[in-house]
Amino acid sequence: MKKYIHLLVLSIMLAGMILSLPFFNSCEELTEDVLRVHILANSDSAADQSLKLSVRDRIVSECSDYYDGCGGKEEALDITQAHLDEIESLAREEIRSRGFRYPVHAEVSEMYFNTRYYDDFTMPAGWYDSLRLTIGSGGGQNWWCVMYPSLCVGAASESEMKDSLDDGEYKVVKTDKYDFRFKIVEYWESFRSWFR
Repeated sequence: MKKYIHLLVLSIMLAGMILSLPFFNSCEELTEDVLRVHILANSDSAADQSLKLSVRDRIVSECSDYYDGCGGKEEALDITQAHLDEIESLAREEIRSRGFRYPVHAEVSEMYFNTRYYDDFTMPAGWYDSLRLTIGSGGGQNWWCVMYPSLCVGAASESEMKDSLDDGEYKVVKTDKYDFRFKIVEYWESFRSWFR
């Protein structure tokens, strides 16, 4: 009996995946077309979390101009790589101005992100290129947004989001409710990550 239940669950998941193939493709295209920024706080203390948000504000406000007129994600990656020292310096300056002496490290890397749900949009799970800033030990909760195209939460309006993404990608991120397909994508990406 247990064997049949497992088989039934597997069959339902496979059917869901097959029916969701266009959605999967749009999610994969989205992961290939965006550059995320990921900031890790030193710890979960209130002071360190507040510092992380100060660094976020500084980086988002001073670095978003880098991508004006940018022709695509590959160019955005090149721009980010070329400005890594400057980005790290801005973060260090903000940390010092707040009275902390933590080291900070900036790098471009490929990272796995789980599905993130917000009021107006959802970012699907997957492997994304990311500008990663680690403050101190990096042991605290993180913050992220989409640096290119600029979709940082609270910084982008719905019209800016629509202008920044193609129609298929916009339909993926714009959602009014929980979508089971995002869960399937998350399970699939988690499974794939075992083999990376």
